[in-house]
Amino acid sequence: MSGTKAAPIGVTNPPIDDLLKHVDSKYALVIYSAKRARQINAYYAQLKEGLLEYVGPLVEAEASDKPLSVALKEINADKLVRTVRTDVPELGEDGVSEEPEEITAVADSTDEVAPAESVDVVEDTQDADGTDEA
Repeated sequence: MSGTKAAPIGVTNPPIDDLLKHVDSKYALVIYSAKRARQINAYYAQLKEGLLEYVGPLVEAEASDKPLSVALKEINADKLVRTVRTDVPELGEDGVSEEPEEITAVADSTDEVAPAESVDVVEDTQDADGTDEA
């Protein structure tokens, strides 16, 4: 080595092992951090519009920090409370979950739409000077 010390950044800071202590599995960590990163990204986007729907970063973040890095730092610092949804539909016999009623209702209403009428397209066979091209 050349005498320089490696300074881990990004996903290695905070370490993955530390992050996994806060969730059940690595898959839950991915979902958890991605949802929070989307909220942080939406927060920065809405600042320009003057809206305050989402909460900004809960840890010190530099301007160069990406939303996912900030989300992982928040998870590691125990700044977030994760809630598990209990209203998730159960799997049917075929192993596929049933769709929510709203989506099914939209799909049912599209069956009533009549198909568009066909329109015959006729090409103009005249030249620019008004004579036929035969």
